[in-house]
Amino acid sequence: MADVSDDDQRDQSTPAEPAGKAAAPTGPEPEPIRFFGTTWVEHDGGYALRRAGAAIGSLLAAVVGAYLLRLAYEGLEIGNVGPFLSISVVVLFAIASSIAFAKTWESFSRRPAPSSDEAALKGLKAIGFIGSLIAYFLRCLTEAPGEKLRRTEYERASAEFARRRSARTGNPAARRPKRKK
Repeated sequence: MADVSDDDQRDQSTPAEPAGKAAAPTGPEPEPIRFFGTTWVEHDGGYALRRAGAAIGSLLAAVVGAYLLRLAYEGLEIGNVGPFLSISVVVLFAIASSIAFAKTWESFSRRPAPSSDEAALKGLKAIGFIGSLIAYFLRCLTEAPGEKLRRTEYERASAEFARRRSARTGNPAARRPKRKK
């Protein structure tokens, strides 16, 4: 048996496109959404099932998280830490959850500014994870989370691409030179 080198294998593969021809641009690509990919564009590929699954999953995760927080609170009660600390923990989680809900809900309708404090709020969002999960659940009832924002951006980019594309009349290098009279 003869060994086939990498060069021989490359020679047998399909030839690449000619160097002079580039693939024609097809337009802007839609940005994928977590759990949905690009099915949000045409609402195909199991979009409705994905939305229902994401809604049920986020609600279930919120319920499990609330139950775990209840167990933690009962642990504080068993530890007899006092009413001040017990109430403080409940208030902390309530405030963190409400801020996480508001920030998550806001992120579905607009992109954060590059210099925003989103990175500083990651810890607070982690503490208030129940609020984020509830926002995700509520948004899944109407659309994929972030779909409206991405659809607006995609349609704007597609319209801009079509406008730029229609302004062209062809390849300027392929035009015939004008005759002199």
